[in-house]
Amino acid sequence: MSDFDTTTHLLYLGAAICFVLGLHLMTSPATARRGNLLSAAGMTLAVVVTVAILWRDGSISSTGLAALVGGLAVGSGAGVVTAKRVAMTSMPELISLFNAAGGGAAALIALGDILNHGVLSAAARPVSTTLTMALDTLLGGLTLSGSLVAAGKLAGKLPGRPVSSRFNRPLNVLLGLLTLVLAGFVTAGAGGVTTLSLLGLVALALGVLVTLPIGGADMPVVISLLNACTGTAVAMAGFVLDSTPLIIAGALVGAAGTILTMLMAEAMNRSLFSVLAGGFGSGDSDPVALAGGGSYRTVEVDDAALQLAYASRVVIVPGYGLAAAQAQHEVVALAKALSEQGVDVSYGIHPVAGRMPGHMNVLLAEADAPYEQMQDLEEANAVFPTTDVVLVVGANDVTNPAARRPGNPVSGMPILDVDRARSVVVIKRSMGQGYAGVDNELYTEPVTAMLFGDAKQVLTRLVAALRTYV
Repeated sequence: MSDFDTTTHLLYLGAAICFVLGLHLMTSPATARRGNLLSAAGMTLAVVVTVAILWRDGSISSTGLAALVGGLAVGSGAGVVTAKRVAMTSMPELISLFNAAGGGAAALIALGDILNHGVLSAAARPVSTTLTMALDTLLGGLTLSGSLVAAGKLAGKLPGRPVSSRFNRPLNVLLGLLTLVLAGFVTAGAGGVTTLSLLGLVALALGVLVTLPIGGADMPVVISLLNACTGTAVAMAGFVLDSTPLIIAGALVGAAGTILTMLMAEAMNRSLFSVLAGGFGSGDSDPVALAGGGSYRTVEVDDAALQLAYASRVVIVPGYGLAAAQAQHEVVALAKALSEQGVDVSYGIHPVAGRMPGHMNVLLAEADAPYEQMQDLEEANAVFPTTDVVLVVGANDVTNPAARRPGNPVSGMPILDVDRARSVVVIKRSMGQGYAGVDNELYTEPVTAMLFGDAKQVLTRLVAALRTYV
């Protein structure tokens, strides 16, 4: 092994270490930014080393190198511009689009490899290569189309409700069997470009048909699952290209996505099979719809401000309504004003609040909320019985007491036990339903008062009232 080979292997090892440490740092909101930067640095190092190897070995021409650099520049520029312009409410759609791009790129790697080296041959290529090529194409195609459908549902371009017919499941089974047959041909070295392309097309169709029947309530689980598929497809592409950094990065993303998927499903008390079977959740309800049955009481801003001012402990529960109103800075300003008056303030964050895992944590971190004030489900539930006021901002299904009894769409789902606090104030535009499509029984509880209005405007008025009275 030459000095150049030794150096490149060590640099690849350094990139892998950056991936691992970066992923570890992302487990905490306090260190997630550093983890993201460290992972990006590792990937940059891996790309630079790979280009250096290709140039030294003569595997790439000057024209090819120019195309590679141009692609990197365009892709990086588009990524920077998109990341800076995207609103926090659109972050789940952006994640889905990133998943789609990753899956599509991985599938194209397999197709490009077979176009470059000719037809598959069992004698020329071992099963380890042909098998990973088939899996790469299958997972990449499924992730590409499935992620685009998920992004369309999240952005409102497609119906958030489950979309299916009585032919949906038989067709899924048929396409699944067809993918197995085509993948078998590819693995056996009996297929060429046509067989691999057909496998990719069937995978694309399967991704659409699998994702369409899944309702809005399961979108956090779907995003995590598609992320796991993207990582696995990238790892398979690494085996096709014999690229150690791709294998390591893909395996890490695939494993992390799988673990997160299981955690999200557990947080919703849903099996992964039931999520894929679809039919749960109808997306955002009409904002002017009223819940059926039961009576509720309302509260004015001044009265709510007085309640908060005289409280000893306040827990703020954020939901997608907070993100939709882009009111994260206002809610943090309110929390800061209460803290200055000696009120013990924290945030109770449900793991599936919003539209993607960690959505509320990212939202609050953007507004510089102290990380130590962010409590997970178990921590928040432990303090609700001793909490004077819980301020619910746009959260719906994750606070619904109906989850404690059987016979409804949210039965068994772990919730934030806000109704066990001494008083609850809910900021919402209306009595509309959440993703699960059922009324929130919290709103008619005796301890609950509804404060109707746009979250951003209401929170601004609460801060002003609080500073006036205190």
